[in-house]
Amino acid sequence: MSSPRVRRIADRIKVVVAEMLERRVKDPRLGFVTVTDVRLTGDTQHATIFYTVLSQGSAEADDLAGTAVALESAKGLLRSEVGKQLGIRHVPSLEFVHDALPESARAIDDLLSRVAEADAEAAQRSQGATYAGEADPYKKPREDDPDGLDDLGEDDERP
Repeated sequence: MSSPRVRRIADRIKVVVAEMLERRVKDPRLGFVTVTDVRLTGDTQHATIFYTVLSQGSAEADDLAGTAVALESAKGLLRSEVGKQLGIRHVPSLEFVHDALPESARAIDDLLSRVAEADAEAAQRSQGATYAGEADPYKKPREDDPDGLDDLGEDDERP
């Protein structure tokens, strides 16, 4: 979607589909759907609509499957309404894809919280720890050589 026209059409499709799902589609299988994004091909012939479903309780898979079936059955109604409201010559075909981004974000948040807990535990364990070797393990110039020269003679060359 490189052109501004394609982006405007995609944004309009998102609004039209969301309003239709909220007001006109009365399928009992349809869960609480949120249209998250619409991607439109450059020639405006195909629109991929990403959606999420807010499920209640442990029936998340059932809500998702029912919503997918309901969206497939309402595809013709939604496409005709998109064509009416957009007023373009060729109405794009619609494809509905479940957006896995919220689940991925939730998994990443869980991982980050576990890592933060592990970091806090490691910091707590290292509270009274001491170094295994010397406190400063880096080599320093010898203190008995005041001018900083090593044991090379005057005739010896440095590499």
